[in-house]
Amino acid sequence: MIWSIAPEQASTQAEAFDRIFAMMTGFSLFVVALVGALIFVFSLLFRAKRGTPRRSVKALQNRQIEVFWTAVTAFFAIFFFWYTSTASLDAIEAPAGAMEYHVEAKQWMWKTRHPSGARELNAMHVPVGRPVTVFLNSQDVIHSFYVPAFRIKQDVVPGRTSTVWFEATKPGTYRLFCAEFCGTDHAKMTGRVVAMAPGDYARWLETRAEGETLAATGARLFVSAGCAGCHEEGSDVHAPSLAGLFGREIPLADGRQVTADADYLRDSILLPGRDIAAGYEPIMPNFSGMLEDGEVEALVAYIRTLSEEEASR
Repeated sequence: MIWSIAPEQASTQAEAFDRIFAMMTGFSLFVVALVGALIFVFSLLFRAKRGTPRRSVKALQNRQIEVFWTAVTAFFAIFFFWYTSTASLDAIEAPAGAMEYHVEAKQWMWKTRHPSGARELNAMHVPVGRPVTVFLNSQDVIHSFYVPAFRIKQDVVPGRTSTVWFEATKPGTYRLFCAEFCGTDHAKMTGRVVAMAPGDYARWLETRAEGETLAATGARLFVSAGCAGCHEEGSDVHAPSLAGLFGREIPLADGRQVTADADYLRDSILLPGRDIAAGYEPIMPNFSGMLEDGEVEALVAYIRTLSEEEASR
């Protein structure tokens, strides 16, 4: 922790965030102290003595001082921009091999699904020292996934999938809050993230009944909803193959290019007429109103595994 009033520091992101905060705060205090000291010194040096007639003060014009002050200011502005941008970009994408958790926000609770399929309510058990990617969806209104000890906060918006990742650095129980006003019981929408040593986490997981993973649910839905009839290999319908699709750049019929991320796949299911892939007819049916948010999330999770399988070949 930087100060005793700061939240506990329990993730790699927290360490980076606190370094930036300490650096910016220290620099700001230095500038305030410098300006205050200069004001005090100049007030003493140039004060008007009693009985001395008023006179105009000649303006100080020194090109070297102006160039130096402008260069120093520009240097620090560029440095802070580079330093904070680098730390922010590092916090966007999780390392390869991160564990995938799926969290669904609903008035007024957090529903967690583990990689094994085990489920929790208002709690999330994670191993220490392992990167964790959390895929966030909302069933109703805007929520915000906020863990102060990890220095992470991510809005959860209905109709889209948000992601955030962290790596816990020490065992403990850390508070989880909703940081976006979401209704009358918003203050009660709390939970906990329990970071455990890897061995303890494995033993805890053995006590939990394994359920169906989200990708497995998506695989079943892929068949039952009729997606396989068009997108599987050998289909008579001219539809894009989904193997290796996730994360690729997709050329569209209107000349644009988009990345096949979670939002694109979700829109392709619910708004299929908006972004037509180049070389294909707009024959994709609209599943808006037919599939629930959780079912769309499951389909996206399944399509993501198809890309992982393709990459491992």
